[in-house]
Parts: sequence; structure tokens; C-alpha cells
Amino acid sequence: MSTPSSPGSHTLKPVLSTLQLWGIAVGLVISGEYFGWSFGWASAGTLGFMVTALFVAAMYTTFIFSFTELTTSIPHAGGPFAYSRRAFGPTGGYLAGAATLIEFVFAPPAIALAIGAYLNVQFPSLDPKTAALGAYLIFMGLNIVGVQIAATFELLVTLLAIFELLVFMGVVSPGFSVANLVKGGWSGQDEFSLAAIPGIFAAIPFAIWFFLAIEGVAMAAEEAKDPKRSIPIAYIAGILTLVALAIGVMVFAGGAGDWTQLANINDPLPQAMKMIVGENSGWLHMLVWLGLFGLVASFHGIILGYSRQIFALAREGYLPAYFAQVHPRFHTPHRAILAGGVIGIAAIYSDELIQFGGQTLTANIVTMAVFGAILMYILSMLSLFKLRRSEPRMARPFRAPMYPVFPAIALVGATVCMVAMVYYNFLIFCVFVAMLAVGYVYHRATGHQRTEAPTAPATPALH
Repeated sequence: MSTPSSPGSHTLKPVLSTLQLWGIAVGLVISGEYFGWSFGWASAGTLGFMVTALFVAAMYTTFIFSFTELTTSIPHAGGPFAYSRRAFGPTGGYLAGAATLIEFVFAPPAIALAIGAYLNVQFPSLDPKTAALGAYLIFMGLNIVGVQIAATFELLVTLLAIFELLVFMGVVSPGFSVANLVKGGWSGQDEFSLAAIPGIFAAIPFAIWFFLAIEGVAMAAEEAKDPKRSIPIAYIAGILTLVALAIGVMVFAGGAGDWTQLANINDPLPQAMKMIVGENSGWLHMLVWLGLFGLVASFHGIILGYSRQIFALAREGYLPAYFAQVHPRFHTPHRAILAGGVIGIAAIYSDELIQFGGQTLTANIVTMAVFGAILMYILSMLSLFKLRRSEPRMARPFRAPMYPVFPAIALVGATVCMVAMVYYNFLIFCVFVAMLAVGYVYHRATGHQRTEAPTAPATPALH
């Protein structure tokens, strides 16, 4: 086994193709098309939530076009951590790294529990938490065995998940009704009024769930064969794919029948299809079974994302160097994969033990993950502006189009989302800030780790 100082013990192998990166980009997010988003209907209604979703889609689209400049200029497994550290120094790196870590470590337990709940429907004797634990063990193992195998699997399940969403739209389309879609569409009212605006803002986290974690492709940058070419294609094709699917899923589900019956449930697509084809249709059974692919694609992809973030932070001395080891045979950050899994599994089994704000831990950690994401988006766009000024000659294989308009739209959009999130989830925000504060104390106390950190791949731009 390689020692911490041996060559290659802290480097990742570049093996990923453009298509595999696109599969990771879409797969990371696609579970958001299956569950979670419909809760936005409860506060905003179908039309109000469409406004929210289009606003968030505009934010994400401009963000991805801008973020791609950073990803291709600084291809680093730490992603946002590396960009903010280069722009704002160690403290900036800490904040972006901690925010990204919270996003990527806290999202998988919620998805694992959704997988468990889904399997419990098919097999009532199976405990959902046992199934969630099994999902962690299987997909951590797959990620350890090799990124090439993991990415190929991710591409396959992502394609199946997209196919299944298209099948859903096709099957419900004969029963689609605009009248169903627009009835009570403005927070329960047929006509727009100022009373609908609070609901539109309250629905922001559920619209973010449509796109949350697409930025995880940045953490595979060191493993891309040709990052300056393949990452822009993967990101841009990925966000366009997801926007089209999100709009299609919302419109067809909302027009299938009484959408209020779908607004507070975890399986809106099967229930919407049931309104059209009935309970015994073969289409419905196919949707229910194939729906698992969407959850698996996101769960598997986010494990890849959190492991690279833990690995990169450890390699640079922000976390213990123990987690920066790469497996000598598989060339994957096996300790980082296991570390994030231990936290996620602990969250699964703490679900009913820890409650605050009237919600279970699972409901709160989804919101916590969104807080991490939004803070990271803000820091990334600030990093882009700063690096354009401080390092104008840095090689930029992909430049953000319509600069500075696109990154400004993304920055303003993310800031609006953060303000709305704090207003509607203040208690969880306080917990989020407390976690950052505790992490910062550790950061200040471990400065020696960063001076003694192993040599990592240089973060200057590709030439």
C-alpha cells in the first residue's frame, strides 16, 4: 500500500468521457424530478410554482454557464473549495468547502430513505431503514471499485430514468387538461393577486430540488480525460436536459387531475398517472419500478461528489490527511467514500430521534443541503468576479458568455433564494450557521495541517 508521501497516493486517474460526465451531471439531479418538487404546489399552487421554478431555472442556467469557466480553468476535485481559496484565500476556501460538504453529505440520507420507502411499498416486510442502509453499502462499494465502473453505471441508470420520465409524459398526455393545471393555480386562487407572492417565495427550496447538486460534476474534473472540452459540453447539455424535463413533468402532472392531491406526497408521478390509467395498468407498474432508477442515479452520483470533496479537503489539510488516501488498486478515495457514508447512515438511524421545527431530521437535512448549496453558489460567483479582476491572464478554456450579465443574474438569484430560505427556515439556518462556526474553530486550530499537506495537483489553469 502506498504511503502518504508516495507518488500517486493523492492523485486521481483521468478516465471519464464527455458522455459519462453528462450522465453524472443529469444523474446527480434527476431524483429531483421524481419527488420533493411537488411540495412547492402546497404553498404556491401550480402556476405560482411555475414562476418559482422558472426563476430558479434561470438562476441555475446562468450559474452553470458561469461556473463552467471556473471548472475548466481550475480542474480540481475540490471544485468550489478550490475556486474560493484561489480567489479569497484559506478562509474563502474553508467556507466554500464546508458549504459544499454540507450539501453533498446531507442530501444522500434523504434519498436513501426515499429508496427505502419506495422498496417498502413493493416489499412491505422490508424495513425502509434497512433498505436505505443496504443502498449505502452497495453504492459505496461500487464507487470504491472504480470511477470508470461507477460512471458507466451512472450513465445507464440516468438514461433509464430519463426514458421513464418521457414515458410518464406520454402516458398521461391523452388525459391532460389545461383546466386542471390552472385551477387554483395561484396559491389556491384562480386569479393572480399579491396574496400569491409569499407562497411563490416559500416554494423556492422545492424548485431548487429540481436542480440541486448538478455542480457536482466539478468534483470529477481531475478524472475527466479532456476537462477543458468535455466539462462545458456535459454541464450545458445537462442543465438544458434538466430544465426541459422539469417543465414537462410539472405541466403533465399538474394537468392530469386534481393537483392538490399531489402537493404533499412523495410519489407525485405514480399518483398522477393513476388518475389517467387507473391502479391496475401495466404502465403504472412500470413507472413505479423504473422510478427507482431516478433515485439510484442521484444517490450514486452524490456519493461520488461527497467523496471527492472530502478527499480534496483532506489533501489540502482542511480535514485530517487520513481521508486523502487513494486506494492502491482501484485509484478511488475509499476512505472519503466510507466517511461520508458513516455520517449518512447515522442520520438515517437518527431520523426519529432528532426532531426540531416540528419536522423529522430527514425533512430538515434536505433544507440544510439547500442552504449549503446556495452559500456555495454565492461564493462561486463572487470568486468568478474576483478572479477576472485579480488574474486577468489566467488561461480560461471556457469563458462565461455575456459576462458580467450571466454571473450577475446567478449571484442575484442565489442571494434572493438565500434571503427567502432564511426567512422561511430560520431555525434550520441557525443550525447551519452553528455548524459553519464549529467547523471554522477547527479550521483555525489546524493551520499546521495545511502547511504539512501532501503535494496536490496544481490548481492553475489548463494550458
